[in-house]
Amino acid sequence: MTAAVTLGFLVALEFAARHYGTPGPISLQAREVIHAPKSGGLLYAALALMMVVLTRRERFIAVGAAIGIDLGFLLVRWAVDADTAGGHPFGNGALWVTLGVAVLAVTRRTGPERVLLLKGVGLALLLMAGRKTGDTWLLITSKTRTTVLDQYVAVADHALGDPSWLVGRLVTASGAVGYNVLDFVYGNLAVAAVVAALYQLRHVAAERRFPRHHLVRTFLVIGLVGPAFYMIFPVVGPIFAYGTGTEHWAAVSLWAPDMPPTAPWAAADIWPRTLPPADAPQPMTFDGITPRNCMPSLHTAWATAIFIHTRKSPRLLRYAGTFWLIATLCATLGFGWHYGADLIAGVVFTLTIEAALRAYDRGWDPAGLRLVAYGTAVFTAFLLSYRWLPVQMAHYPWLAGPLLLAATASVVYGYARTTEQWSRRTVPVPRPEPQPEPIRPMPGRLSAPGSRRSTPAP
Repeated sequence: MTAAVTLGFLVALEFAARHYGTPGPISLQAREVIHAPKSGGLLYAALALMMVVLTRRERFIAVGAAIGIDLGFLLVRWAVDADTAGGHPFGNGALWVTLGVAVLAVTRRTGPERVLLLKGVGLALLLMAGRKTGDTWLLITSKTRTTVLDQYVAVADHALGDPSWLVGRLVTASGAVGYNVLDFVYGNLAVAAVVAALYQLRHVAAERRFPRHHLVRTFLVIGLVGPAFYMIFPVVGPIFAYGTGTEHWAAVSLWAPDMPPTAPWAAADIWPRTLPPADAPQPMTFDGITPRNCMPSLHTAWATAIFIHTRKSPRLLRYAGTFWLIATLCATLGFGWHYGADLIAGVVFTLTIEAALRAYDRGWDPAGLRLVAYGTAVFTAFLLSYRWLPVQMAHYPWLAGPLLLAATASVVYGYARTTEQWSRRTVPVPRPEPQPEPIRPMPGRLSAPGSRRSTPAP
């Protein structure tokens, strides 16, 4: 059922993309079987996820085959002088090996072994297709939502102290070093997720089964559900609505002598130097290219998921999860991709998704239902307040700001408390029914099988 729904969703996105004259996620992924992939690192990360179902010997064979295939592609492209502009020179081998394992599972394996291999392949293909699906979603948002609500969010953000403007100035002052660190963290979020997921799935090959809940599951659900809110609450971000809107390097070079001109669709060229006015927000017509991908911040949502799923990992992974969350928050604000209001919405969104998945696994007990309902209510209240009460929030920041933060903290507390109760609650193990003791003959007597009567021994 899940596979059928996923396939139908991908087919629908393919048709939607074709309607706007561009290939969809299925075509883009199929193209990478031969052409230079957009992200070779992502394909190898997907291969690593698939290999959790393989034995150690099979993993060495898979990696060696992927590298060998990539070297073959590299030699052929060099011989024919093929252009790899816009793509990576490696990654095809990882995709070929993943597809090869799927063929092997269907043709040479049966029963639980086949199911396990196909689950590993499906996990890898979903991670690969997730990037393509996201690109198609962003295209659809830019084509179908001609107006954006950035002015509303920017005004509401006054209640939080305008963190995007503040962090944007700090990133600018940090120079190239701080910028490059944040850019690396922001661009390698999927790799960090794969590292955390590999630790969670390290016993799959030995136990021949996947754990009930893991990070990749949350990652995929966030990526599937989150873009729907881009259509409901279209926002492009401060660097586009209030800045140059060129590359994110504009956050660092904004005061350079050769500063690029203001983006024609921007409300003003003021990010991050001058705060926007706190009155009279209105919908703003924007271009048909820039994605409306801010509300909620899915980068914050994914980084929060990594943080949650590394809490029971070794110390190094716990520190890495914390660092990745903090650095992602700084990058999303400092590069001008998001407002502070997007970030707290992303945190609440993630905790609600995570609670729903865990509650589903436990049979929707009352504690899980209450937590999901509460998280949904807080997230809905955030969106409604950003849209209909931004001026009041900006004029009374001493009230609105603490309320927003308290609501976010209450969801965090509710999640922590509920999951702790779940971890302490033990499932009773059914006790075996007592069996009647066999009737043993008395010493010196013989008894017939199945009979209680005995006769004297001769």
